[in-house]
Amino acid sequence: MNVIDVLPRDAIPSIDEPSFGSEYGGDPDDDVLVVDGDPPRAYPIRILNYHEIVNDEIDGRPIAVTWCPICGSAIVYDRIVDDRRLSFGVSGKLADDDLVLYDRETESEWKQSTGECIAGELAGERLTMRPGPMTTYEAFREDYPDGVVLQPEAGSDAAVQNYDSSGYDDYARGDGFGLSAMRGVGPDREWSRDDLEPKTVVLGIERDGEALGFPVPIVESAGGALEATVGDTDILVVSTDAGIHAFEEPGFSLRLDEGGRLVGDGTAWSVATGASGDGRRLRRVPAKRLYAFGWQDDHGPDAFYQLSA
Repeated sequence: MNVIDVLPRDAIPSIDEPSFGSEYGGDPDDDVLVVDGDPPRAYPIRILNYHEIVNDEIDGRPIAVTWCPICGSAIVYDRIVDDRRLSFGVSGKLADDDLVLYDRETESEWKQSTGECIAGELAGERLTMRPGPMTTYEAFREDYPDGVVLQPEAGSDAAVQNYDSSGYDDYARGDGFGLSAMRGVGPDREWSRDDLEPKTVVLGIERDGEALGFPVPIVESAGGALEATVGDTDILVVSTDAGIHAFEEPGFSLRLDEGGRLVGDGTAWSVATGASGDGRRLRRVPAKRLYAFGWQDDHGPDAFYQLSA
C-alpha cells in the first residue's frame, strides 16, 4: 500500500452538522448516495466532491457517508467501533489513490475503500459497512417521495456553495485514472488488463471473508440481473438506469421488465428501494460502488465476477 501526503489535514472540510430539505439545486440526473431511514436521505455527489465525508446520525445510529472522487468509491459506514463513537475528517493523505479518513477521537487513519484502520491506536480495526446505494436524484425523488436531500454547507465560500462539478465530470469521462489524472501531479498509473477499463463502475460485495466485484457491463450483458454467491450469501445483482444494486436472493425468480422493474412472485419490485407492490421488501446487501482499479487495488485482479463461457 502506497500512502502519500497530498493536502493538510481538514483542507477538505467534512460536514459535521448536516442539514436536509426537500429541495435540490442540482440537476435531475445528478448521482446521489441514498441511506434508508425515517425519512430516507440523499447525499448528492456534487456536494460530496467538496466534502468527501458527512458525519450524520440516522434513526439513532451514527454513520459516516464517505466518497472518494478519485476512486469513485461511495461507502456508508457505522461510526461505532468497540462501543466508541467516532467522528471522521479528511486526513489529506491518499492510500493507493484512495481517501484516507482520520478519526478525531484517536487520530487513527482509515482507508476509505476497505474501512480498515491502517495507522494509529485502532490499527487493524475495521468499520462496519451499511447499505448505501447510488442512484440519480430524479430516481430518488420518484421512489422516495418523502425523502430529504443534503443541503449546501452553511458558511462555505462562494466557490464551494456553487459546487461546480465540471472538473470532477471531466475526470470521470477521461481515460486516465488516479491522482495524476485528477490533479496533474504524481506518476501516471498503468492498467494491464483489456477486459475492463480502469474506471469501469463496480459493485463490490464482501461476505464471510470473500470479496467479489460486479462490473456494470458484466451485469448488463447478463440482461441487467444476475444471481451469484458471495461467502454463504446468495446475491441478486441488478443494474438499470437507477444504478447498480444488490439484494439477498429472495427464494423466487425475479426478472427485469421493459420498464426497468423487477417482476416476480406475482408482483413488481422497485430496483431503487427493493419494495414490492404488495408491501414486501427485498433485503439489501451492504455493498460499495467504486471504480475497477480501486477494487483491484484492494482485492487483486481475480476478484471480479465473470460470466461463464
